[in-house]
Amino acid sequence: MDFDDDNMENEVDVNGTPPPEESSNRTFILVAGSLGAIMLLTLICLALYAFYLAPRNRERQATQVAEINAQNTQIAQAAEQTAQAARFTDTPEPTASPTTTLTPSPTASPTLVVAAPTEVAATSTPDPRTATVAALLTQAAEAQQTITPTASGLPQTGFADEVGVPGLVGMSLVLIVVIFLARRLRTSGT
Repeated sequence: MDFDDDNMENEVDVNGTPPPEESSNRTFILVAGSLGAIMLLTLICLALYAFYLAPRNRERQATQVAEINAQNTQIAQAAEQTAQAARFTDTPEPTASPTTTLTPSPTASPTLVVAAPTEVAATSTPDPRTATVAALLTQAAEAQQTITPTASGLPQTGFADEVGVPGLVGMSLVLIVVIFLARRLRTSGT
């Protein structure tokens, strides 16, 4: 840079008076005002989220957890009642036996008893209570299963999935070269 008298003429007029001051810098005020409006809008949106949307989400999650717990409790109670019903056995009510008097019998004669084998029909009928217990246990096991997403279940879309990390690094290097070339062209053009 060269300091000569030509540069000094811009600051002080020939008559010795300074140049007139600029009025208001309208562009600066517009940019500052728009940035302030953006920040104010951002704060309003954050307050709206913090005071309105976040409590609703928490309430919805708490309701969902309560419903799941109530359903699990109902299934457990039904399974317990079914298990109790399976343990229940019918016992015959006691019957009143006729009273007998102890009088000696006139003559006791021996009785011959012949034991002959008989065929017993082997029919097995499934107990309906067992089927009910099995069905309830299956429902309880299905209700307790948690589904976890795996990497194979995720969608295969997006730029990084198609190009990969080497492609991203290569593109960033190309953009850096473009920046340097644009600067060089700008400085050599003036």
